[in-house]
Amino acid sequence: MERTGPTSPKSADRIALRGLRAWGRHGVLAAERELGQEFVIDATLHLDTAPAAASDDLTKTVHYGELAQALAAVVEGEPVELIETLAQRLADVCLAADLVESVEVSVHKPAAPIPLPFDDVVVTIVRNRT
Repeated sequence: MERTGPTSPKSADRIALRGLRAWGRHGVLAAERELGQEFVIDATLHLDTAPAAASDDLTKTVHYGELAQALAAVVEGEPVELIETLAQRLADVCLAADLVESVEVSVHKPAAPIPLPFDDVVVTIVRNRT
């Protein structure tokens, strides 16, 4: 399945998971890999929720509890240097659900090794099913 960059999703319906926290060892610096840090994930899935609403059937939508566990497993899993790479892996997990037309994923790295005061570092990507 090919995934592409931003375009308009077919469905205006969304399921959003915001502020998911997980510990990971991602980063360019050796200390980041060794010590790890908390990452915060936001994911917004675009899909048609009408079939689930009409039937009250969980199998016709995305189970956000299972999605949260799968996303946390990626963050807690194999380290990468770039949060852009981590964001892509998280988007791939979201798009693995056949019902998802597109996804927006933000990876927050609030403890990034920046020697100045800052609130957050965030990488946001949008990926679509084609």
